[in-house]
Amino acid sequence: MTEIAAEHYFPCPVYLVDAPQFVPAVTEVSEAHLTEVRQRGTMDTLYPVCMSGSYHADPRLKEFCGFIGESAWAILDQQGYDMSRFHLSFSEMWTQEHHKQSSMEQHVHGFGAQIVGFYFLEVPENSSRVVFHDPRASKVMIDLPQKDISQATVASQMIHFEPRVGMAIFSNSWLPHSFTRNPSDKPIKFVHFNLHAVPAQQHACPAPAEVV
Repeated sequence: MTEIAAEHYFPCPVYLVDAPQFVPAVTEVSEAHLTEVRQRGTMDTLYPVCMSGSYHADPRLKEFCGFIGESAWAILDQQGYDMSRFHLSFSEMWTQEHHKQSSMEQHVHGFGAQIVGFYFLEVPENSSRVVFHDPRASKVMIDLPQKDISQATVASQMIHFEPRVGMAIFSNSWLPHSFTRNPSDKPIKFVHFNLHAVPAQQHACPAPAEVV
């Protein structure tokens, strides 16, 4: 059989980075904001999750937010976008604490978000997995059965990752994501963040990776 050359276009990249140095500072700020929410009421029984308010402006997280912002800017730049014309700004950054049987349904982030991601603070053994789904609706509609769903192939409809403490995961906002149900008796806790692009001429500072 003649060899068939394959060229891959329109990729759906996911970026994984280990950055455990930020765990202590982020945990301190995260816990303070979660405590405020816990004091206001009980959790839902169907989705037992506790979510904080947004705290990206907290000065204690300046280095962490700088790391997230610079990484996100570099990702878009490497993907081929003309980031010399843009800065990135946080839309929001908050903590999610998912208790036993809680999960996150498949979704994407709109309202101008370009990069979304997670930073894991507590990951009990055998807890939730973060899942990214094929965003190509036309492929999903006509898909054939896969040979082996345990293997990541061109035929895959989703891919999951096992998080670990100090891991950061980035993806484009248009890539659907979800979390499987947490079967552990201990909660999984992570930061969720969204960043959007701001035209450089609207910003007072010229640093391309600055995050506000």
